[in-house]
Amino acid sequence: MQVNHEILGMIEELGNSSRDVRITAVRELSSRGDAAVQPLIEAMKHNPGNDFRWYTALTLSRIGEPAVSPLITAMKEYPDPDFRRFSAAALGNIGEAAIDPILRAMKDADPALRGFFSAALCRIGTPALQKLKEACTGDDEVLRKCAELTLWGMGEEGIRIMMQSLDQEES
Repeated sequence: MQVNHEILGMIEELGNSSRDVRITAVRELSSRGDAAVQPLIEAMKHNPGNDFRWYTALTLSRIGEPAVSPLITAMKEYPDPDFRRFSAAALGNIGEAAIDPILRAMKDADPALRGFFSAALCRIGTPALQKLKEACTGDDEVLRKCAELTLWGMGEEGIRIMMQSLDQEES
């Protein structure tokens, strides 16, 4: 893979002490779309600073759908909890486009990673409710339990949906 030095330079600016420089870097990198995704993920893996990771996650969330699959793959391969936390935040901010890929990934994920995926779905909120309800009534026991815990974590609205799906199972 050819390294784009311009993108790498902008990624470095995410760690700049000037907020204006960081915001400009977020805008510029977001406009690069798919070309910036993998370099951003690699930078987030190797720079443990919370501020840097926050701006990196923000940028990935603004890129949107092209970042979903690479983020999920990186979360599976790189078990650092802080990296996973910021990646989950990015997925949660991406929103609806991340729901199905997260649910598919949840089935084979380690228990800790499932928690991060659940947090991302909780952050997505209402748009995830229907898919979680479907997972609660599905045949996959692991996914069913994950969906139930996620709905519980979503609070009142999620619990209401979970109870409705349990009522449907009984009838």
